[in-house]
Amino acid sequence: MQSPFIFDVNQQNFRQVLESSASTPILFYFWAPISQESAQMIPALQQLTQQYNGVFTLAMLNCQDEQEIAAQFGVQSLPTIALFINGQPVDGIGGPQPIEVVKEMLNRHLPSQDEMTLNQALELVQAQQHQQALPLLLSLPEELKSKGDVKLALADCFIESGQIEAAKAELEFIPLEYQDSYYKSLMAKLELHDQASNSPEIQALEAALSENPQDAKIAVELATQYHQVKRDEDALELLWRFLKSDLNTLDGEMKKTFMDILSAIGQGNSIASKYRRQLYSLLY
Repeated sequence: MQSPFIFDVNQQNFRQVLESSASTPILFYFWAPISQESAQMIPALQQLTQQYNGVFTLAMLNCQDEQEIAAQFGVQSLPTIALFINGQPVDGIGGPQPIEVVKEMLNRHLPSQDEMTLNQALELVQAQQHQQALPLLLSLPEELKSKGDVKLALADCFIESGQIEAAKAELEFIPLEYQDSYYKSLMAKLELHDQASNSPEIQALEAALSENPQDAKIAVELATQYHQVKRDEDALELLWRFLKSDLNTLDGEMKKTFMDILSAIGQGNSIASKYRRQLYSLLY
């Protein structure tokens, strides 16, 4: 497997590899082709290394070819796994083991995969890449999603994706110690949204549609206004009321507006997913 995080150890690079653990933890894997059990474990270890994405590197040593190095490590059984941090061995496993045992060992010394996912998501939020951050945050276990900093990040992503009610739900139960300037800025965004979402223009269009509930042109105009103030669920529901009976309403103009809104709010948005499924159910 070609990877910057996986390499073979030999006499030429052994010392350099060991010294590199001062900056990046190294998982040494001692194996040999004559040990079928040690060879069979390699794909699972490689996959695990890729999942950690550079948190550690996997250094594989073929004891059949590099007997002198194996002797220096005192390897007595195959496979043998040793985790080095700051140039020192901190943990190890001897003999064939399920990959879960290796994960448990790594979790004792390295950030868990959930913690790495969280850190990646928080970096994306910081970089204003909310659409990419949201699915990562939603994939976290409930224990992590209940933490104050995660709830704030979720609320931020929900606001940016127009899922206002979901954002309000997250901000409703923020612990006092997390009610900082970030929290206050998100609350201010919600307040501005509430003010904008009920503007005189929207009120006038709502009144006009109430008087003429079958007027598709007013519906499109109102849905567009809703979308502009991130009331995307209201916009899509309004348009769907017409489209579910006639996909060609206004010679396709309404369907185009519907699709434009779906496209604007992105693939990872739960509201978009709901209405996209409903549209596909009619198309296919």
